[in-house]
Amino acid sequence: MPYTVVLPIIIALFTAVLCLACLRFIRCQRFIAVLGSATLLGAAIWLFIEVQAKGILSINIGNWPAPYGISLVADLLSATLVLVTASIGLVLTLYSLASIDRPRQRYGYYPLYYILIAGVCGAFLTGDLFNLYVFFEVMLIASFVLLALGGERNQLEGAVKYVVMNLVASALFLVGVGLIYGQLGTLNMAHIAQLAGSNSSHLVNTASTLLLIAFSVKAAVFPFFFWLPASYHTPPPVVSALFAALLTKVGVYSLLRHSTLLFASSQEMLQPALLIIAGLTMVIGVLGAATQDNIRRILSFHIISQIGYMIMGIALGTSLALIGTVYFLIHNMVVKTNLFLIAGWIERAKGTAELKKIGGLYQNNPWIACLFLLSALALVGLPPLSGFWGKLLLVRSGFDDGQYLIAAVALFVGLLTLVSMTKIWNYAFWKPTPLSITSTNSDEVQLTSLSRIQQWGYFLPILLLTFVTLGLSFALDPIWASIQTIADQLNDPQSYIKAVLQE
Repeated sequence: MPYTVVLPIIIALFTAVLCLACLRFIRCQRFIAVLGSATLLGAAIWLFIEVQAKGILSINIGNWPAPYGISLVADLLSATLVLVTASIGLVLTLYSLASIDRPRQRYGYYPLYYILIAGVCGAFLTGDLFNLYVFFEVMLIASFVLLALGGERNQLEGAVKYVVMNLVASALFLVGVGLIYGQLGTLNMAHIAQLAGSNSSHLVNTASTLLLIAFSVKAAVFPFFFWLPASYHTPPPVVSALFAALLTKVGVYSLLRHSTLLFASSQEMLQPALLIIAGLTMVIGVLGAATQDNIRRILSFHIISQIGYMIMGIALGTSLALIGTVYFLIHNMVVKTNLFLIAGWIERAKGTAELKKIGGLYQNNPWIACLFLLSALALVGLPPLSGFWGKLLLVRSGFDDGQYLIAAVALFVGLLTLVSMTKIWNYAFWKPTPLSITSTNSDEVQLTSLSRIQQWGYFLPILLLTFVTLGLSFALDPIWASIQTIADQLNDPQSYIKAVLQE
């Protein structure tokens, strides 16, 4: 039995339980958190190597055969996303050691953090539609408490907007699950894929639409995106980075499964609507970013804009488009996390994220300025950085498929992204510190209040993620080989079905 498939979920949950048991002992919690993150990363690497060597792995919990029992499945897409999740989890744990205050640690920050990680890993690995719903709810509960932890007014307002919209999505998801079970008599995703192609009843089509809407809300796709910029800038920066890296990406992953596995036969019919939604998501997100003056609000709107590129690749559905989507998904998880961590560093240095109230960071902190510039240009898609390769693949697939309008929109949005990133650079790093706050030397006061270890706790995760970004940009051969295999598996759902149902 391939027990490596279940290990990431077990390790994350076990770490959460241990942190909860040590809730009164902050040093013990911090040690367990780092050890748990390192162990999770080791398990994710092991799973990735096993999947590369043996192909798609499937385990049936309790030895009940699929489709009757609960299946956990790791194809190369799932294994890769679990690996990226574990890597980001370790980096954010290190950042948390320096940035999360003691009251939040006492009230359960680390247990909630690992419950969320367990939910994300479970969503990537489950082969059962109902358990995908369960893991979504695990993520929702943990993320809601993390969002509200601290009790500040803006946090609570953001948390309410976040949870209400996501509860609506969960209700739609559950109704869709019920319709599918009523019509097909199964919730195993491989079995649904096998049966749905020959059952085109109105109820099955309705269930497919409900799932599409639910996943779109989770991914913050137009027109269901407004909850994200209302909430992601309110918690501590490391929590914003965690959400930016993982939560919407689980929604994108679910949309990938919807279009390439569950209801692959209806993909051609949905393509026009998905392309329109992708274009509107890109444009609305980038225009929203252009109107903001708070760094984390700008980055929050850019999450929406970048999701549009992924929806574009899913809509096109060609092999090249799927390669571009998966690559862009991984690139965005890394780069967006790093930008939020740099935003957190700026808030610590200046005491605010409002662009009009800060400045002069390049003069005093050139290293952070250079790291921000690399990540910002990667987000924009400047060659030869990682964002360029992802956008190149998606735009080329658009032209190859004759979808010239969406390809042009993608190029136009890339230019507007450059405008937003230049705005942050000019205000935060290049222009002098405003005269009204120069005399306080706020950046010196804020940073020197940290110990040297805490300062490295801020700087080291940013440096590590920058190296990963450079790796994604220049180590293309091994990355391309893996992503090509992922695209082949997505284009051949029969390999997934056979691995799960043991046919």
